[in-house]
Amino acid sequence: MDYRLAFDDVDWEPTLDGTARLKRIMNGGKVFRLVELTPKTEHPHWCEIGHLGMIVEGDLEIAFDKKTIAFHAGDAISIPHGVGDRHRPRALSDRVLMFLIEGEA
Repeated sequence: MDYRLAFDDVDWEPTLDGTARLKRIMNGGKVFRLVELTPKTEHPHWCEIGHLGMIVEGDLEIAFDKKTIAFHAGDAISIPHGVGDRHRPRALSDRVLMFLIEGEA
């Protein structure tokens, strides 16, 4: 297991029609992601993956089935896995940078 996860050594991967990008490191049975969203990013499907992480930069809105919550730089995110907590993110600022930890996919 690596103790240091060097995102600077990982290339950005384009995603969501090129309006978002991510860096991914798998380590110790977990996936560590650095995710960048823009206001042009549209999440086409509800996400049912659980996320634990932090907003590093920017302002983000996450729509859940029954409510929408705003997150800001420095806020932590804790979303359980499953249909009951499905969600869709939307960038409220020009750039949103998130650090996320997930179970291995």
